[in-house]
Amino acid sequence: MNNTMFAVIAQTAQAPLVVRHIPRPVPGNGQVLIKVHAAGINPLDTKIAAGGGAHARQPLPAVLGIDLAGTVVELGEGVHDFAPGDDVFGMAGGIGGAQGALAEYIAVDAHLIALKPGSLSMREAAALPLVFITAWEGLVDRANVRAGQQVLIHGGAGGVGQMAVQIAKARGAEVYATGSATSLDFIRELGATPIDYRAQDTDSYVGLYTDGEGFDIVYDTVGGSTLDASFNAVKTYTGHVLSCLGWGQHSLAPLSFKGASYSGVFTLMPLLTGKGREHHGQILREAAALVEAGVLRIKVDPHRFGLGDVNEAFAQVAQARGQGKTVVEMAGE
Repeated sequence: MNNTMFAVIAQTAQAPLVVRHIPRPVPGNGQVLIKVHAAGINPLDTKIAAGGGAHARQPLPAVLGIDLAGTVVELGEGVHDFAPGDDVFGMAGGIGGAQGALAEYIAVDAHLIALKPGSLSMREAAALPLVFITAWEGLVDRANVRAGQQVLIHGGAGGVGQMAVQIAKARGAEVYATGSATSLDFIRELGATPIDYRAQDTDSYVGLYTDGEGFDIVYDTVGGSTLDASFNAVKTYTGHVLSCLGWGQHSLAPLSFKGASYSGVFTLMPLLTGKGREHHGQILREAAALVEAGVLRIKVDPHRFGLGDVNEAFAQVAQARGQGKTVVEMAGE
């Protein structure tokens, strides 16, 4: 195997990404070396490339790309759960100073990956990790979503939102999701009752669907004023608001007067601190099981991006032009 590889480099903030040859990584203790087939592009990747996303702690120049799917080619010491030739997927790099997935090879902590579901293509598998983990950590780890509950997902057609809708449905909840008029059919296809947030205010849909009592769980995947609306939409006493974008300043008074709960979701924590990485692998195995059971799917943008199109792929994500998750293919399937 050659000791160099091609990689996509973000050299400086707001500069075009470039393809360069760099040293191929060697898997260390507890790591696996993966030949990357596809890398999912997330809004955070584009923010880092633009010089933002300070919470990701990824100084430039850097190889970006958080999500990946590929094939294990080499094991580091102490790895026993994988073998060369295994197809895997995971959210395993691109932040905290670690090399990202937009490269021919990547060495990653084996705890952060799982075997790829056989029914998913590499493109589909690369689109799944960050959004599924974020949805699961909120709905399952924090709120223990279950049958008999009414769940509201804000932004139900988005990356995290579509995962959240399907997880809640799979666990027996009655699911509602907000979106724009153009996304309502897709939300309905996922199995949720769609709510046009421009046509109905919070009081209207809370009254219509919960008799004014509020939802048992409200998951905000939008942030800003949507989180404030979530505090008003949740049930008194037993209600639980979740947000993966709770970065702003918000009044807790509406939530406090209801005696309800709030949980923030910060999916990057295990990658940045090293703590809880095993749980990410466990969550991905849950994702694989749901996929194989036929109750989870991921919508991937139909545009096929390769290395030569990586700047267009980033622009599509930054401008929210994609019709599903944007994926760059590093090698053919």
